[in-house]
Amino acid sequence: MRAVLSWPDAIDAIRDAYRTPVDAAALPPRTMARTDGAWLRSLSGLTADTGHMGVKLIAASPANRRASYLVALFDRRTTALVALLDGNHITGMRTAATSAVAVEALAPQAPLRVAVVGSGFEAANHVAALAGVREIAGLAVFSPTEANRRRLAAEVAAAHGVPADAADSAEEAVRDADLVIAAARSRDETPTVHGAWLRPDATVVSIGSTLPEQRELDVEALRRAGTIVADMPDEVLTQTGDMLAAAAEGAELAGKVVPLTDLLGGAWTRPEDSVAIWKSVGSALQDLTVSELCVRRARERGVGRSLGETIGAVAK
Repeated sequence: MRAVLSWPDAIDAIRDAYRTPVDAAALPPRTMARTDGAWLRSLSGLTADTGHMGVKLIAASPANRRASYLVALFDRRTTALVALLDGNHITGMRTAATSAVAVEALAPQAPLRVAVVGSGFEAANHVAALAGVREIAGLAVFSPTEANRRRLAAEVAAAHGVPADAADSAEEAVRDADLVIAAARSRDETPTVHGAWLRPDATVVSIGSTLPEQRELDVEALRRAGTIVADMPDEVLTQTGDMLAAAAEGAELAGKVVPLTDLLGGAWTRPEDSVAIWKSVGSALQDLTVSELCVRRARERGVGRSLGETIGAVAK
């Protein structure tokens, strides 16, 4: 998968997928089965004009800090199983690629001073994807562990040839940033990015609060936002801890939320001199778009493993 998927290809595929209206019936809301200590989430859908339908499953044990991801693609006509894919790599690619598409449309057409709050998997992926759509003038990284923030800053400087430094606090990293990437929730779910730190025209990427109990942005950040672009607007409003906390404090949010399709389709443009937030919970459209790309490239290059036995379609 790493050999056949590239950031330019993934970004192009996601951009194309969101340029056409999304059929809500073909891409229903995610579902989640949960009990104490474990949950299983499913994101299912049928993508337009590709001949596939599919599902991503996420099995998680938060108490043990473990998760497993699986994507299954089916032929829409025959219902035959087409492919099984490592959903963890797909998730990392599609999340950062979709953020890059949103930033490409939201952020000013100029070199960006970037702040990254976080130093792990999502943080590194987002910087790599961002480098494909915008020039990075400089980057500041903060995470609570000094060695981790220094490591990511060094990796970014080496990989992308941009000035990159480790900041001593999240506020220090964010204060002068044109673009803020929030890619690390705190363990106690207190917000990691505060609105009081943001420049008046800052663009914020928020991808780490996808459940009601999770927090990443504080209420002030959402109050200051002139607009909040979302991949799944209803789920962003009703199922993310950031938005629920802001609503509980009386913040008016519904009128600010804009679908990504409206942004890319030209139905909405960003107001000047206002904070803009890209808020993502993830969508089957993203998972299936990148999964289909992966399968197509694998077939072209003759890589991957063919399963000798598989499930059989039955007459109904």
